[in-house]
Amino acid sequence: MKFRFALAALATAAFGAAIAQTPAPQPAPVAPPAESVAIPPPPKPVGTAWVLMDYITGQVLAGENYDQRVEPASITKVMTSYVLAAEQKNGKIRPEDQVMMSERAWREGGAGTDGSYSGFAVNKTAPLLDMEKGMAVQSGNDAAIALAEHAAGSQEAFASLMNNYAAKIGMKGSHFVNAHGLSAPEHYSTAYDLALLGRALIRDYPETYAFNKIKEFTVGTITQPNRNLLLWRDGSVDGIKTGHHSGAGYCLMSSAKRGDQRLIAVVMGSTSEKQRADDSLALLNWGFRFYETHRLYEPGKVIASQRVWKGQAKEVQLGVAQPMLVSVPRGRYGDLKPSMNVPKTLVAPIAKGQAIGDVKVTLDGKVVAQAPLVAVNAVEEAGFFKRLWDAFWMWWESD
Repeated sequence: MKFRFALAALATAAFGAAIAQTPAPQPAPVAPPAESVAIPPPPKPVGTAWVLMDYITGQVLAGENYDQRVEPASITKVMTSYVLAAEQKNGKIRPEDQVMMSERAWREGGAGTDGSYSGFAVNKTAPLLDMEKGMAVQSGNDAAIALAEHAAGSQEAFASLMNNYAAKIGMKGSHFVNAHGLSAPEHYSTAYDLALLGRALIRDYPETYAFNKIKEFTVGTITQPNRNLLLWRDGSVDGIKTGHHSGAGYCLMSSAKRGDQRLIAVVMGSTSEKQRADDSLALLNWGFRFYETHRLYEPGKVIASQRVWKGQAKEVQLGVAQPMLVSVPRGRYGDLKPSMNVPKTLVAPIAKGQAIGDVKVTLDGKVVAQAPLVAVNAVEEAGFFKRLWDAFWMWWESD
């Protein structure tokens, strides 16, 4: 294939010999390759199951029993938040909708119960946006039920939506029967699935995810703090959700972002509010210390070019539409190997931004990053005689 890969300093420093015919200048990586370090075992949380996941790649950096079925407790509300965000995007509900705090929602999740509540008045309405925040910050069971009833007519119907969206996310070990997370038969998940869910919420609905870093929220005369202690301990932590009941123990899904690197930790079945926070922060610190994230390619920068037939230009320049990042064990940056897959024959017209093949980066033979290649520039169709001439040469060069 007739490529011209533009890797320049990035390719020379990080990947070894160039794989292109004619390299073109590229921006240097964000950070120089670090000296390889031995990675010690991760800190082991107290609990039944736990996992540490890299946000960029979805790779599990460490974990134990993370495919084991567990009760998700109020971390369930992250799934509820995801469904509500998706339904708003689809135009089915709106932030300004007035949501009724029904008798059922108040009776099953209100102040008279043993669980967490938001305190919205029974048989009165409140804006959907306020109830979302009451659910996320205060972990209000009453708000979760009322929102489910508003979005789907009943909590049971909403649970069906939850399972549909969970399947799309890839949560193969989960099943939901309610919107709040109180113990119920056939209501379960796994630490791995919950990490996938947190990753999906951050990626797909960042504005909804941001509710989880609000430190306190007031409903009427009642002000309640966020139960995620890490929001006060570490400024890089911006979410996500706690959970607790007798069957589940103390649970925490947390996420932190330092520079370009984001990690997600899930600790299930811990023994106390403090223990789950201590263990989660220890996991996050371990991950940030021994893994690193690098920017490989920036949007709009040319990283390859390919011959185009029947076009006003002879070639199309290729790049990526979004920043391409990769997370690897610290010191392994220089061992990354790129490869690109582009169709052998390209025929104009080609639109700017059109997807044309992909670029993959591997480490020890395993793909650690992958992104579509897109046309950086448009190539218009040539005139009649140029198209005719190219058609002849395409035939001549064909096998």
